[in-house]
Amino acid sequence: MPTAAIKICGISTPDALEAAIKGRAAHIGLVFFPRSLRAVTPAEAAHLSARAEGRIGRVGLFVDAGDTAIGDAMDAARLDAIQLHGEETPERAAQLRARFGVPVWKALPVATAGDVERAAAYADAVDLILFDAKTPKGALPGGMGLSFDWSLIAHWKGPVAWGLAGGLAPANVAEAIRMTGTPLVDTSSGVESAPGVKDESRIAAFCRAVREAG
Repeated sequence: MPTAAIKICGISTPDALEAAIKGRAAHIGLVFFPRSLRAVTPAEAAHLSARAEGRIGRVGLFVDAGDTAIGDAMDAARLDAIQLHGEETPERAAQLRARFGVPVWKALPVATAGDVERAAAYADAVDLILFDAKTPKGALPGGMGLSFDWSLIAHWKGPVAWGLAGGLAPANVAEAIRMTGTPLVDTSSGVESAPGVKDESRIAAFCRAVREAG
């Protein structure tokens, strides 16, 4: 089985960025959701993006954002992909892909098999589905360290590329890869020393665990 690609989400400092690059992650996530502890402004994202240019993929995370906000982030950070983490419909995802001309990822919150089945509706609208844990009603979407029953997506054979998020950390990511066969793993709180504070040693340990699992 090929080694899973790695995305370190919620990058907000140069040190965390460099740790992700050193760990040979494929992507970083820049959060453009003001309520998040990991949110970056367009100006902060521009600085991080300049350091990342040509070294690692830059994915912008948005939650039910308007075209203007996404466009401002695209202009500032020269994003390589857009990740939608709200209630965006397949139609909205397709619209954004057409307008901005970059791959679109859609995070789907999972608690039941029915949630996984929703992925089929996005087959022609997005480039990647990210199966994530469903958070409690009223909570922020993602970044809470919650996981779900990985057997629901074990060796998923859907109509679109996919990845796994939700509660992944150095201690459990190898098991997650073995159980699901996921081509991509995404972590945020699992490599933090405190909420919103990335830990370089934990990023290194996560990346090492992924490579050893492969």
